[in-house]
Amino acid sequence: MTTTVQGHVGLDAAAVTEALDRGECGEVAGDAGRRAQYSADASNYRQVPLAVVFPRARQQVLNALSVCRRLGVPVTARGAGTSTSGQAVGPGVVLDFSRYFNRLLALDPQTRTATVQPGIVLDDLQAAAAEHGLLFGADPSTHSRCTLGGMIGNNACGTHSVAWGRTADNVVELEVVTYRGTVVRLGEMTQDEIDEAIAVDDERGRLIASLYRLARRSLATLRTELGTFPRQVSGYALEHLLPERRFNLARALVGSEGTLAVVLSATVRLISPPPARALVVLGFRDACAAADAVPALLGHQLLALEGLDQALTDIVTRPETRAAIDTLPSASAWLFAELGGSEDELPDRARELTKAADECPGFTGGDVITDPVRARRLWRIREDGAGLATRMPDGSEAWPGWEDAAVPPDRLGPYLRRFTGLLDRHGLHGAVYGHFGEGCLHVRIDFDFTTEHGTAVFRAFVTEAAQLVAAHGGSLSGEHGDGQARSELLPLMYGPGVIALFEEFKNIWDPDNGLNPGMIVRPLPVDGNLRVGPHRTPLPLTTVFPFHTDDGDFAKATRRCVGVGKCRTTAPRGDVMCPSYRVTRDEKDSTRGRARLLYEMTQGEVITDGWRSREVRDALDLCLSCKGCSADCPVGVDMATYKSEFLHHHYQGRVRPASHYTMGWLPLLSRPAARMPRLVNALTSSRAAPLVKRLGGIAAEREIPRFAPRTFLSWFRTRAPEGDGHRGPVLLWVDSFNNHFTPDVLKAGVAVLENAGFRVQVPDGTQCCGLTWITTGQLGVARRIARRTIAALAPALGAGVPVVGLEPSCTAALRTDLPELLDGDEDARALARATVTLAELLVHHATDWHPPHIKARSISQTHCHQHATSGFGADSTLLHRMGVDNTVLDAGCCGLAGNFGFERGHYDVSVAAGEQVLLPAVRATAPDTHILADGFSCRTQIAQRTDRTGTHLAQLIADALSNLANGQGTARD
Repeated sequence: MTTTVQGHVGLDAAAVTEALDRGECGEVAGDAGRRAQYSADASNYRQVPLAVVFPRARQQVLNALSVCRRLGVPVTARGAGTSTSGQAVGPGVVLDFSRYFNRLLALDPQTRTATVQPGIVLDDLQAAAAEHGLLFGADPSTHSRCTLGGMIGNNACGTHSVAWGRTADNVVELEVVTYRGTVVRLGEMTQDEIDEAIAVDDERGRLIASLYRLARRSLATLRTELGTFPRQVSGYALEHLLPERRFNLARALVGSEGTLAVVLSATVRLISPPPARALVVLGFRDACAAADAVPALLGHQLLALEGLDQALTDIVTRPETRAAIDTLPSASAWLFAELGGSEDELPDRARELTKAADECPGFTGGDVITDPVRARRLWRIREDGAGLATRMPDGSEAWPGWEDAAVPPDRLGPYLRRFTGLLDRHGLHGAVYGHFGEGCLHVRIDFDFTTEHGTAVFRAFVTEAAQLVAAHGGSLSGEHGDGQARSELLPLMYGPGVIALFEEFKNIWDPDNGLNPGMIVRPLPVDGNLRVGPHRTPLPLTTVFPFHTDDGDFAKATRRCVGVGKCRTTAPRGDVMCPSYRVTRDEKDSTRGRARLLYEMTQGEVITDGWRSREVRDALDLCLSCKGCSADCPVGVDMATYKSEFLHHHYQGRVRPASHYTMGWLPLLSRPAARMPRLVNALTSSRAAPLVKRLGGIAAEREIPRFAPRTFLSWFRTRAPEGDGHRGPVLLWVDSFNNHFTPDVLKAGVAVLENAGFRVQVPDGTQCCGLTWITTGQLGVARRIARRTIAALAPALGAGVPVVGLEPSCTAALRTDLPELLDGDEDARALARATVTLAELLVHHATDWHPPHIKARSISQTHCHQHATSGFGADSTLLHRMGVDNTVLDAGCCGLAGNFGFERGHYDVSVAAGEQVLLPAVRATAPDTHILADGFSCRTQIAQRTDRTGTHLAQLIADALSNLANGQGTARD
C-alpha cells in the first residue's frame, strides 16, 4: 500500500532539529539563519526548510533518513545549491553534502575510474584526475563549485558534451539509499544478474523486480518516446532500462533530481583529453544565423560548439574581459568552437572549420585564438552567462524559468526564430547563449514577478514555450532538470502513457513520496513558491547608500544574488571572492549565504528583527569587505557595501565593538600618536601590549604596526621640490596608513613622479577618504569626513589636476565609495574621475617617459580593492616596459584586509586565507625576487607571517632610479 508524507503536520523546526540531533545525523542546524540561507537555490523559487543537516559519514546519512521517515518529514538532497529549477529547496530537511561528505574515495588510472562521495566539487575531481592525465567529461559552467551529486541529480552536461557526453554517459555505478532505508548498488545488469537478484526476494530484489516488470511492459514506449536525442533530459531516463542498454539502473537514476534515492557514492568514468586545443571564434549576423550554421559545423569533430549573442557581451563590465570582447570578429552573435588534437594538425583543421562557416549565410568572419590568456577570458564570458544574463544592459532584472530548453541541433535555427517571436509577442527580452552544438539554449528573461499581471505573463509564456519546444521534437530541459520550473509542463511534452510510467517509476522507488516531493511527478505549480512575487512586500528600509543600480531598493539589491554560487569556489583562479568561504566552506560565509540572509531580512518572515538581526550580524562577521564580489560576482553583488549599510543601522544608538572605536577611528587616533611615536611604540610592544589589544578589540596574536619616527607630511612640507615639473601638477593622496606607518612608500612616490616630470602637491591639512569608518559602518562620520575632504580638494579638481593614490584601498574609496556616500555631489564625482593609480598615471599620462630598466624577477599580489575597481593591467604594462619578469599571483585576498585581520576572533581565518596561496608563494620565492604588494595590509600580512617584506611598485621604481643616478642601474635603450 502506498503512503504519502503529509508535510510534517504539527512539527516545527525546533522539534525536527532536536530529533535529528538525538539521531546522530552529523551537524544539524534549525536556527532562523540557517533556514534562511537554504531557502533558495539558483532558481525563482523559495521554500524555507525545517532544518539543515551536514553529514560527515555514510551512516549519518542513513540516520538522517531514518529520523525523517519516522517523523514523516520530506528530504531534499543538495550539493552546491546551483540548481536553476527549484529542485534544491524543500519544506522539510535539507541534506547538504558539499561541506563534509565530499571526499575522493578512489581513483584508478588503469581502469580510468574514480569513486567519490556526492559532495565532491567537480574541479576537485578534475584536479585529482589531471595528475594522471585524465578528466571527467561532463563540465558545466559551474565546475568550480558544482558537486558530482548535483550533476547526477540533474544529468549535467556542460561545454564539452558534444564530444564527451552527459553525466549519465560517464557514470559507471551508484550506491544509493531509498527513503525507506534500502541501500542498493546500481549499474549495468545482465539477464542472469537480474534473475538472480529477483530470486533473492529481499528489498533490493523486489525493487529490481518491479523495475524490470515496468520495462518489459513498456519496451515500445521506451524505444520511441524517450532518449530520442542527447539533450532529452526532461522526465525520468527510463530508456536505460531497455535490454539493449543493459538495464542500467545507475544511468536511469541520473537526472532524477533526488526524487528516487539519495546518492551515497558514485563511480564515474574518466577520459584522456587531447594533447592540444584551439579555440575558433566564428561571427554571425545574429543568433539565428549562428544556429542555422550548427549542422554544417558538427562534422568537424568538435570538442565544443557554444553560442552567445551580443546582448550577453553588452552586459560585461570587467575590464580584462571587456578588452577581450573588443577583439572579437565584428558580429552580433558568435560561435565558440573548440578543436582538440595534436598541435600540428590544429591549424589546418581550424582553417577548414572557418571555411565551412564561411559558406553559411550570415557569417561575418572568424578568428583562431592562440593566446591562452585571451582564450580563458573569452570562455569566462560563457561560463559567467548564468549570472551575467540576470541583468539586462539597462540594469533591469532577468530570471530563469525558461533557460534550458533543447531541440535536435538541425532544428535549432527554426526553433530560435519562433522562440524570439514568442518573446516579442509577450513583450519580453533575454540574452541567448548556450550549447548550440547540442541544440540547448540558455536565456534569462525579464519576467516581472512583482505584479499579478507579470506573473500571469510568466505562466502564459512558459506554457506556450513548452508547446513550441514539443512541436520541434525537443525537451523542456536540456541539462538543468525539470524541478518546479518545468515539471507541471511535462504533459505538454509527453503523452499520458509516459507520464503514467514516470509516476509508476517514482512509486517503485519512493512510495512514501518522501524525497523531493513536487518534482517531476505530482508537480508543484510553475508559479508557486516564487521567491519574488506580487504578495511579497519588503520592509520599508531606508538606506544611506543610494543603490541607484537597484532603483534605491535594498531588497532589490540583495536579490541581485540569484544563487549561481560563484562565490563558493574554493581556489582563487583569478578571482578574489570569497576569502572566508574558501577557509570555512560554510554557506553562511559565502557572498550568496550573506545575500540570502539580507534578502530574508528585508522580507521580515524568517529573519524578523530587521536591521537589528543577530543572524545577519553573525553572518557578516567574517566578511572581509574585500570588495572582490563587486567585480567577481557575475551580477555584481557588493557585499562590502551591504555590510557597511547593515552595520550602520545595526549599531545606531548602541555600543559598538571595541575595534570599531580603535581601528575605525585609526586615522584620527594616529595623529596624536604621531607626535610621540616612541612612547606609543614602546607601549604596544611592552608587557602592557596584551591589555592594550584586549581593550582595543585587537587579536592577541597580531603584532601592532609601529608608527614611523616621522610622518610623510612632516617630511614633505619641509623639503624643496626636485625636477622641472614640466608635465604640470599632480595631487598625491596622502593616505593615513603610509603617512603614519610606512612613509617611505609615499617618499618613493614623490621621487618617481618628479622624475616623470610632475610637480607633486599634497592636499591642504590632513585629509582622509573615510575608509575605516565606511568598513565599520560608521557612515555618518564617514560622510562628514568625505565632505571635508571634497571641500579641501575642490580647487585642484576644478583645475583638472590628477589625484594619484598609492594605497589601493584608499584609491578605490575615492573612486567608488565617496561618490556613493555623497550621492549627487559633483565634486565627489569629479574626484572619482580624477583619481588614478601610480601605474595608470605613468602609463596613460606620461607616455614619453622612459622608466628605468630593471633586469629582475618579481611576484605581485594585487590588492583586493584594486582588483575590484581598476585591475592590474596598467601595472603589468609598466613592469613590462621596465623589463621586469613579473608573475601576478593567483592569490585572491591576502587575508588581512584592513581592520578585519586585526580584529579579535578573525585571526585564524585571516591567516588561513593568506596561507591558501600568497604566504606559501612568498616563502618559496627566491631571495633575489621582488615581492610587489602595493597594499599596506598585504605588506603587513607578509611581514608578520613570513621572513620576507613586500615592496610597493613606487619603491621598486624609485630604488632603480636611485641606482641609475649612482651609476649602478641600466638605462632604458
